[in-house]
Amino acid sequence: MIDKISNNKIVDPITDGLIEQQAIVPLSDVGRRLDQVAAELFSDFSRSRLKLWINQGELLVDDQQQVPKYKLMGGENLILSAELEPEGDWQPENIPLDIVFEDDHIIVINKPANFVVHPAAGNYSGTVLNALLHHCPALLSVPRAGIVHRLDKDTTGLMVVAKTLQAHTDLVMQLQARTVRREYEAVVFGIVIAGGSVDQPIGRHAKQRTRMAVISDGKEAKTHYKVLERFDGHSHLRLKLETGRTHQIRVHMAHIRHPIVGDDAYGGRLRIHKGASIKLQEGIRDFERQALHAKELELIHPASRELIGWTSDLPPDMQYLLEILADG
Repeated sequence: MIDKISNNKIVDPITDGLIEQQAIVPLSDVGRRLDQVAAELFSDFSRSRLKLWINQGELLVDDQQQVPKYKLMGGENLILSAELEPEGDWQPENIPLDIVFEDDHIIVINKPANFVVHPAAGNYSGTVLNALLHHCPALLSVPRAGIVHRLDKDTTGLMVVAKTLQAHTDLVMQLQARTVRREYEAVVFGIVIAGGSVDQPIGRHAKQRTRMAVISDGKEAKTHYKVLERFDGHSHLRLKLETGRTHQIRVHMAHIRHPIVGDDAYGGRLRIHKGASIKLQEGIRDFERQALHAKELELIHPASRELIGWTSDLPPDMQYLLEILADG
């Protein structure tokens, strides 16, 4: 049943992975390519996916299959009838998730430490993705089971997951447009005098391929930070991502010589300031992950278009670290 008519587009809801939509090509689009116009009329979906559907005959022009570069005359009826296929051979696993928010479009989770987000070599199971598929089996038809951004295995805090293809496309576009606000808290070595920004490109390390580094031909990366509290030999920071490169905060903090406590990959030699108590020395040595937490997340809801946000308390291990730092 048709339930919405807007901007020359008639939209049917998606049911059980089947997409049924149609749209009339505006007369003003005469001479334009089919794939370009389709990307505007069916903006819930990425251009690459629409191009695939055109090539597969799942997006027709007046009931006829055409090629993506087909020139339109205006007034044609575009009919989209496609079935979402499983995106991978991942298996659902009954792993508990700390769900902060969920509706028909998105899920926001609070990720604990020691929890890999996406299956990869050495971690084919036991991941956030496997847990999500058990919680919501329909995610198997959404790219990467709806995961649009990641947190490192030992970084805690908030991350959003798209439950539909439309929400996935929208959130990816928001991340690219930098309208998603992601703020973190971290404990770093050294006394940071004042807030600032790190604007340094990041790419794969030349020799250690599992690590990232600041390199001249890397991708643009910007991190903003401010000081929340200073201790002897350490600082508690609030950090805001403007871009979202792999290990960005960890790499940038190490680059300005304030690596994150517990970061074995980028922290270098353990440094404990003179005069630190035995309790503090032990607490820093025993901190088994990078002291980094995704504290706040804010985005435009893919369906309601309202600005919505969430906050996550620091996990107990970081709270304890701050307590012993305050005690000296």
